[in-house]
Amino acid sequence: MTHSKLLDQFRSFYFRNYPNDMELQIEYFSVFGGLGWDIDTSKSFETLLHELIFENFELLSEKMTQLTFNNNNNKRLLRALAVGDRRIFSAFKRAGLNNGNGGAALQYLQEKGLISIEYSREEPARSLQPQGKLKREIAKHRISHKVLFSQPFVRFWFYFIAPHIRDIKEKNYENVLKMFHERQNSYTSLVFEELSEVLLNYHIRDAQILSSGSYWDAKVEIDILTVTQDEKVYVGECKWTNHKINKKEFHKIIEKCEKLDIEPYQVTFFSKRGFSKELLSMQSKNLALYSSEDFSALLKNSSREELIENFIS
Repeated sequence: MTHSKLLDQFRSFYFRNYPNDMELQIEYFSVFGGLGWDIDTSKSFETLLHELIFENFELLSEKMTQLTFNNNNNKRLLRALAVGDRRIFSAFKRAGLNNGNGGAALQYLQEKGLISIEYSREEPARSLQPQGKLKREIAKHRISHKVLFSQPFVRFWFYFIAPHIRDIKEKNYENVLKMFHERQNSYTSLVFEELSEVLLNYHIRDAQILSSGSYWDAKVEIDILTVTQDEKVYVGECKWTNHKINKKEFHKIIEKCEKLDIEPYQVTFFSKRGFSKELLSMQSKNLALYSSEDFSALLKNSSREELIENFIS
């Protein structure tokens, strides 16, 4: 998803529904973002799932059928992308697709605007010797791009609803609700990570950003790695959990940077529930800490008039 589209949807959701705080905004946006319906965030998720999803199941299911052209490969790939690590090759494998039919499904979903590609910044491995050969496990490694969903609600549907369609049609909601309660935090983490990158780039908007996004290779994954024209490197980690981030996480991200042979200008942490006192005492220009309420900065210079089209249109 492009930054501008995600930000537009985030703002639209806020000015349509006015949740009481940013934690609620992020949680409810990660499920209903892009749907374009009024969401009463004073109600529990379980209540809203009954009122909005289960009671409108036929309408929503028909819309998803239209979006996927009722093609099994398209639907299987969306399910695999929703629950997996977002890497294209592993999603093909999870969905039981090959490069041919998987590639066709991927192209259709892109053209339909349901997904976008996040391209890997990993450099291909090369031997240090001119004619040298790489070790087998290194040579077998395939650089894989990742996928982002264009609307949080579409990902929510294929993550939680699609696996339980038969139960829902029979009005048996126990399994889908159990799955939602068990996985809600881990599910929300991806949208939180995307929004965190937007927030970081908002705060460094006066610099010219050369590249930004998550970074992954065969050994290291970093939630956010942003490089500016003046060669400053910003690295970030995002934690949507009920635990505060502590100093141990700082050491972990420094170790990742050492493996990549980079020296960050600034380490940034984004946390649902804040930070330990020790980490708070370390704040400086080289360590920035953002909690849920800091995401209100993304609503600046916007208004209710920015509402975008409904998902069901």
